[in-house]
Parts: sequence; C-alpha cells; structure tokens
Amino acid sequence: MRRGRYLGPLAILMSVLVVGGLARAQRIDTRPPHLRNAGIDQKLNEQLPLDLRFRDESGNAVELRQYFGRKPVVLTFAYYECPMLCTMVLNGLVKAMRAISMDVGKEFEVINISINPREAPSLAASTKKTYVQEYGRSGADSGWHFLTGDESAIRRAAAAAGYRYGFDPVTGQFTHASGIMVLTPEGKFSRYFYGVEFSARDLRLGLVEAAANKIGTPVDQVLLYCFHYDPVTGKYGLVINNVIRVVGTGFALTLGALVLILLRRERRLRPRASQL
Repeated sequence: MRRGRYLGPLAILMSVLVVGGLARAQRIDTRPPHLRNAGIDQKLNEQLPLDLRFRDESGNAVELRQYFGRKPVVLTFAYYECPMLCTMVLNGLVKAMRAISMDVGKEFEVINISINPREAPSLAASTKKTYVQEYGRSGADSGWHFLTGDESAIRRAAAAAGYRYGFDPVTGQFTHASGIMVLTPEGKFSRYFYGVEFSARDLRLGLVEAAANKIGTPVDQVLLYCFHYDPVTGKYGLVINNVIRVVGTGFALTLGALVLILLRRERRLRPRASQL
C-alpha cells in the first residue's frame, strides 16, 4: 500500500520531466519571419561581387568595382527612410570617422547600400548631403557613396556580406541588424563591427589591416601588435603577452641608451681626471 501511494506522484513527475525535455528539444521560434531573418553572419575573407550594379546619388548607373582597387572600403547597409536604427548606425559611423585622422576619399572609401529597392537616388542625395556636412571634411563628397538599386542586386550584396534582413508588411518597414564592415581594396571582407556606436581605435586598426599596412603610422603597427581582433565580439582586444614584449623591449632599449650615455660621459671625464 505504501509503495503504491508514491507511484502516482512519481509518474506525474516523470511525465513533467519528459514533456519539459521534449519541449526544450523541439523549441520553436515564435518570432515573426521578418524578425527571425534579421542578423549578421561574418564572411571574413570572402569576396563581395564587384560586378553588381546600382545607382549613385546622382542617378548614374555604377558598378561596385569602381569604388575598389586602391583603398579599403567601409560598407554599410541602411535604407534612407528608416525611422531609427539606420540613422543611429550612420550617426555612429560619422562620430567614429571624425575621431580618426584618416579622411574619407583620401585613405578610404565609404559605401552605403539601401536595402529598400523602392527608394530613389534623390532620397540618397539628400541623405548624403546631410552626412557629408556633418562629417565636415573636404573630399568626403567624392569618397562617400549612397547607393540605391533593384532587389536582386541588393540581395546579392547583402548575402555576400552575411547581412540578413526582413520586411514587415504590417508596418511597411525593414527589420535588420546594426553594424558596419571593412573590406580590403580587392573587395574581401576583413572586419565586422557591431552595434550603433563604433570605437574609433577599432575602425582605424581595421582600416590599417584591410589596407595591408599601406596606410597609418608606425604607432598603428605597435597597436596592431598589442591588440587582436576578436570575430566573436567584433572588437579589438588587448593581447597581454604582446604588451609585455613591447614594454620589455622599450625598457631594454631605454636602459641600453642610458648605459651608452653614461659610458660616453665617463670617457670624456677620464682625460680631465688624469691631468689633475
């Protein structure tokens, strides 16, 4: 009788555990499809199709290849009538670019591709005017490109970049992730930075690396030695072992220079001492 008393609750407990385990194993994403599709998958060292055709802010037909070949490129996906997130990404990019000494149009190019195929070049032109003025440096007008295009070209470019987005038919807006990419002059994806605020140091180091160290200063080379890009976080992290090596080398060089100075001083003082 006592044994039978516990069989009922025990069976219920086992049923709960089994059902709970199956529920976890077969968990279904209940988010709408346009939200499930949004995200960024890194495509490091993969090629952006440079034969894709778009329209620039003046309405001219352009191929992506004309923006590549000599300089690294910062690529963003943002549509111009976006009510919030795209604006925040572009604002964050301007803030980071203003904080570095490299100039758009001189050391690197910037390309923005609208993910909305219904947007016209006139809208791209007004958006460009706003951000070029906010950036406030000469050369930006020729180095910062705001593009529009048909859906097939946009989809191919986004797929190559690992940039996933969706469309919400209820609100008439696009759902997407936020971030920027740095590409090599050959059009290969080199670095991804996530969010709406971007570290000026990370952007600068990303551009130096993408350009194969052909731009930047000797200080940048030291920073690249001390900081390592983490593709998981999309940021540069401090590598303590390399820092120790740099500090140790600097200390050894300083100590060596001090010893040389003292030896030279001693040699100059020896003749005077012998005369006395």
